[in-house]
Formats: sequence, C-alpha cells, structure tokens
Amino acid sequence: MNKLLTDIFHVTMGTVLDVLPIVVIIFGFQFLVIRKPVPNPGKVILGFFYVLIGLALFLVGLEEALFPLGELMAKQLTNPEFIYGAGKVAEVVHWQDYKWVYLFALAIGFSTTIAEPSLLAVAIKANEVSGGVIGINGLRIAVALGVAIGIGLGTFRIVTGTNLEYYIITGYVIVIIQTLFAPKMIIALAYDSGGVTTSTVTVPLVTALGLGLATTIPGRSAVLDGFGLIAFASLCPIISVMAYAQLSEWKNKRAAHKAAVQQAE
Repeated sequence: MNKLLTDIFHVTMGTVLDVLPIVVIIFGFQFLVIRKPVPNPGKVILGFFYVLIGLALFLVGLEEALFPLGELMAKQLTNPEFIYGAGKVAEVVHWQDYKWVYLFALAIGFSTTIAEPSLLAVAIKANEVSGGVIGINGLRIAVALGVAIGIGLGTFRIVTGTNLEYYIITGYVIVIIQTLFAPKMIIALAYDSGGVTTSTVTVPLVTALGLGLATTIPGRSAVLDGFGLIAFASLCPIISVMAYAQLSEWKNKRAAHKAAVQQAE
C-alpha cells in the first residue's frame, strides 16, 4: 500500500512537471499576447486539477496492471513451448503456427485504440465541427479496425521476416490513391487519425509484442525486426478511415439514386 501511494505521489509530481510548460504557454499568451483575462478562471483551474489527477491515476494504472499484463501475454504467446510444445524448437518458422499471436495482435490493436483518450477527444470534436456528419463511434471503430489490421499485418511481417519497407511503401501508395477519390472532408482527419492512435495505451503494449516476437523467433533481430509495429498502427488507420468515408458516401449515393428511381416511377 505504501509503495502504491509513493508511486502515485511520484507520478503526480512528474505529471505536474509535464503539464507545467503547457500551462505557462497558454496563460503566457493569454496575458502577454492576447492581453485579456481568462474567462471563468475557477472553472479552468478546476479543469486543470482534474486533468492532473486523471493523468496521474491513469499512468499508475498502466504501470501497475496493463503494461505487465501485456508484456506477460506477449512473452507467453511467443514462447516456442506454447507454439510447438514443451521441449520442442522449430528449425524452420512457419507463419501458420502463430495463429494465436495474430489473433492477439488483432484484439490488442482494436481494444487499445478504443481505450485511447486522445482518439475519443478527437472523435467528439470531429462530431461537433461536422454538425454530426462524422459519428463518434463510427470514427472510433474505423480507426480501431485500421490499427487492429495494421498490428496483425506487422506481426505477420515479423514472423515471416519480410522487409518493412515493402509494406510501408505499398500502404502509402494505397493512401495516395484513396486521397484522390475520398470525400475531401475526411482526408485531413484520416491523416491525423494515425498519430492520434499511437499514444499512451497503444505504444507500450504494441512495442512489447514486437520485441517479444523478435526475441523468441529464431533468426530475428530485436532491433531490426522488433520495432516497426507502430508504423503499421499509424498507417493503416488512414486507410481504414478513408475507406469508411468512401463506403458511407457510396451507400448514400446508392440510397439517393434508389429513392430518385422510385419517385420517378
């Protein structure tokens, strides 16, 4: 209990130091550049207090529970004894043997993205500024599916030992083509969605999975192969969000065309 309280205190102090530059810049510009008092100062101060407490408890929770559990799961699922049986080591790696790893990668990619506070905040703001055209849950699910597919594809790359650049170049070619045909309103948001997802919850778990795979699969390098999953987590949501917008636009046009045909008849 004393260790937990000590950890909470140290994390809170660290959070205060991390947030302090933001506070200084915001209030500095408000008083020195804009030269107007802060509206509702009591509400603003209370909001900052909630942010500090929430971030501190969130970080402690990640450190005490989520990070160790994710690292343990990654090590267990990538353990050769779990995949091939006790006392057995495969001389040749077959990508089909790692089906549970792919399933875990898909599940952890989707769940961590849904849990990202930054994604929820962006989805709420996008819903507000678009007048409800962009749905909060629709955007979150589209991004989460993109991250899940990206992490699954990234684990497949590590298992097979193929080059990272081939996947990334192909992905960005798809993004360029989609950009030409996707609704203009969604393009900027889609490009930002990749960065929004790679935040506090997703990065540590995904990195642990990549390093776990690279250190347990024969012939893989932790440096060359263990990293790179975050690149997939940043790229694939761009594709999935634009695909979601394109599918929605196609369905709306189809419904409008069907209604027009029925009205003409």
